[in-house]
Amino acid sequence: MDPKDRAATLVEALPYMQRFADKTIVVKYGGAAQVQKELHAPFAQDIILLKYIGINIVVVHGGGPQIGDTLTKLGKASEFVEGLRVTDEETVGVVEMVLAGSTNKGIVRLINQHGGKAVGLSGSDAGLTSATKLTLSRTGDDGAETQYDLGQVGEVSRVDPAIILHLTGGGFIPVIAPLGVGEDGKVYNINADSAAGAVAGALGAEKFILLTDVPGILDEEGGLMSTLNRDDINGLKASGVIKGGMLPKVDACLGALAGGVNKAHIVDGRVPHAVLLELFTDEGIGTEILA
Repeated sequence: MDPKDRAATLVEALPYMQRFADKTIVVKYGGAAQVQKELHAPFAQDIILLKYIGINIVVVHGGGPQIGDTLTKLGKASEFVEGLRVTDEETVGVVEMVLAGSTNKGIVRLINQHGGKAVGLSGSDAGLTSATKLTLSRTGDDGAETQYDLGQVGEVSRVDPAIILHLTGGGFIPVIAPLGVGEDGKVYNINADSAAGAVAGALGAEKFILLTDVPGILDEEGGLMSTLNRDDINGLKASGVIKGGMLPKVDACLGALAGGVNKAHIVDGRVPHAVLLELFTDEGIGTEILA
């Protein structure tokens, strides 16, 4: 790259660095960005750079493939209902072991290896995430309603951000596993997108960035829609353009916006340095969602 182009890139980033200094940004880390080894270092570098320029960065991660691999090794089959993992008492132990254990600590080590100061958390720590059992019911074509028991699958009822604020204020990068605790003391497996959106809302984050394996939200012809608002999203859901695995992601974004987040972004995590490209370039990448 020509030196002038390098300088222009830095100058382009400057107003965004100034705008986001001392603000909070929540990143949901998952998909290819979390699984493909060649994307690990770029992600860690992005997170550390944000912290060094004064941004309070918080990472919430998934771990579905890792849970599935561990269950297979233990001889236990994975069962899903509408994309949600059925989590019985035996399975929830594996889920907690993988999410709060090997996966969470692996991400912490990755960030620390590249010069960061990351600390792992789960919803159990300091009352971070309270959860209730998720009830899933669907009405069939015949009008009959079917109830699905997913076991210890939950949804966020409350996030207490005190421990996160304590860590970010001390210069640390919280890395959060999507688990919650019910009033009954049971651990609940929570969809990582939903958990991340709830954390972003509780923190009143400036931005919520959700890393995915697609360029963003696509229209009927497969074109990227760069900016959408709540009404646009609801219309696209009603028409079936937004469907399947994208539904929980847009719902997480809408939930974060309702909680006070300024903007949400669905970004292609397969692109190296996707977080920096979204935050510090005029065009950005992916889909920006406004309230």
